[in-house]
Amino acid sequence: MSVLRYKDAAVQSPAEGVERRIAHTEKLLTAVLDFSNGPQTEPDPMHSHPHEQISYVADGEIIFFMEGDEPRHLKTGDLFFVPSGKKHSIQLLSKTARLIDSFSPVREDFL
Repeated sequence: MSVLRYKDAAVQSPAEGVERRIAHTEKLLTAVLDFSNGPQTEPDPMHSHPHEQISYVADGEIIFFMEGDEPRHLKTGDLFFVPSGKKHSIQLLSKTARLIDSFSPVREDFL
């Protein structure tokens, strides 16, 4: 399939107040994450994965945390990059947010 409409995408619920919709090819996965559980008083737990990740803040405000870097306050239109194996996390500052996450290789655990 070369088109996936948002309204037709299967919805995953990886956590309370989070909806995830995914599209993927053989080597790339993109996830639309809609958060409705903010603002948060603490960041999500740090985690890492072997995938490279680029994330676009499509709506809302977050603080992005990554080991070895200073926390960064990001708003709509900003991006962050996560190398393979680096621990990272976010903290939602706004009531809602939308992140567009792209991963390579494909995150099999999302399928």
